[in-house]
Amino acid sequence: MPIHDWTRVGPGIFHDFHQGWIVAIRAALNCGLLPRDHYALVEQKGAGFEPDVLALKTRIGNRGGGPAPEEGGGGGVAIVAPRTRVVAESDLAFYRRKQSVVAVRHASGDELVAIVEVVSPGNKSSRAALDDFVTKAFAFLEHQVHLLLIDLQPPTSRDPDGIHGALWDHVTGETYTRPPEKPLTLAAYEASTGLRAFVEPVAVGDPLPEMPLFLGPNRHVPVPLETTYQAAFDAIPARWRDVLTQT
Repeated sequence: MPIHDWTRVGPGIFHDFHQGWIVAIRAALNCGLLPRDHYALVEQKGAGFEPDVLALKTRIGNRGGGPAPEEGGGGGVAIVAPRTRVVAESDLAFYRRKQSVVAVRHASGDELVAIVEVVSPGNKSSRAALDDFVTKAFAFLEHQVHLLLIDLQPPTSRDPDGIHGALWDHVTGETYTRPPEKPLTLAAYEASTGLRAFVEPVAVGDPLPEMPLFLGPNRHVPVPLETTYQAAFDAIPARWRDVLTQT
């Protein structure tokens, strides 16, 4: 199936597709692609990436194997929403906050090994949103968490060479220049003692290739982007499939 032009629909429609695609990728990984000592979960990450709270609870707060302590039991940090009269939030900010990723963990200790992230329009909606995404991605790479970034959103003035270009410049200080006829980017990062990026430029109308998801140095599994994309696309309402496929 060719990549569609997702600028034809609003952020809510892409968010629905995004969630379905993430679930399809998780299912593919758990149904034979991952080794038996690894597993994949759908996890919600505000703005694309957040500190790995679940893994910290497992490794630090719950070493005895019993139930994790309940949140809010002491300390001075409020966990309820502030009581203000008006809460204002743009659609793009709302869907960015609701974004999910595929988190791959090792069964011994449930340690985070890799993340699959589908970039949303909200990740590019402002300089602050883009900087937040890039900074958190860099933090994961620094902690040797491997990444697979799927960027089917057209470049903006803030990321003229896509999310990969912005991230690569932030990490290495080097410039990545995308091919003019391929504005979309798939990028897999192997984060160990060094950092390697495996980049596949694509465009609307192209089929999606398999991409590697690294689990360790020189060790990866292939992620079937084409079949999982197809499954997620087939599940969105026909009314929006028609918008995306009309010529």
